Amino acid sequence: MIQQNINRIKEELGETMLVAVSKYRSLEELNALYQTGQRIFAENRVQELLDKQKDLPKDIKWHLIGHLQTNKVKSVIDKVSLIHSVDSLKLLKEIQKQAVKKDIQVNVLLQIHVADEDTKFGFDKDEILELAKSGILDTFTHIHFFGVMSMATLTSNKEQIEAEFKKTHDIFLKLQPLTPIPDAFTEVSMGMSSDYKIAIKMGATMVRIGSKIFESA
Repeated sequence: MIQQNINRIKEELGETMLVAVSKYRSLEELNALYQTGQRIFAENRVQELLDKQKDLPKDIKWHLIGHLQTNKVKSVIDKVSLIHSVDSLKLLKEIQKQAVKKDIQVNVLLQIHVADEDTKFGFDKDEILELAKSGILDTFTHIHFFGVMSMATLTSNKEQIEAEFKKTHDIFLKLQPLTPIPDAFTEVSMGMSSDYKIAIKMGATMVRIGSKIFESA
């Protein structure tokens, strides 16, 4: 079942990267997913990520896609290959501080708030562009900026979702030349199980899919 789902999803994705969301899934399910050849897994919560990481194969690349509290930064930054959800200047400063202490480079995406929901996190368009223009991103010597991430409004209105993903990609294009290494700022993480096809259409380079992988026929 999982193998069939993965085959179908990857065919739909083409060159777009599949980030497999493992939240709420058992170790048995995740080992079955690993057996399909999938190596990029993602968790929303730091503790769940750390717990699963201990019990799953070591060559899995873990992404953190949920809101990251500053007090959890220290425990996770050297355990993940990418943090999708960097949503504030305060969080950037804490990642820099802890990365300096550990003498590591941390790969991040800047989360952009495009949804018509106050519960979603992220920089708004003007805020992140002003931040980039100010040159402050250049001061984060231990952070690699790889792109942007967003979450669309939870709605069945496909036109609205498409508009929000378009906004994300437009912001990405404006941000790219303002980042410390523009050639490395290449990723647009958007789209989940319910809207990944729209995300691909609007320029996603990686999609975060969970339930579609594990659903029964």
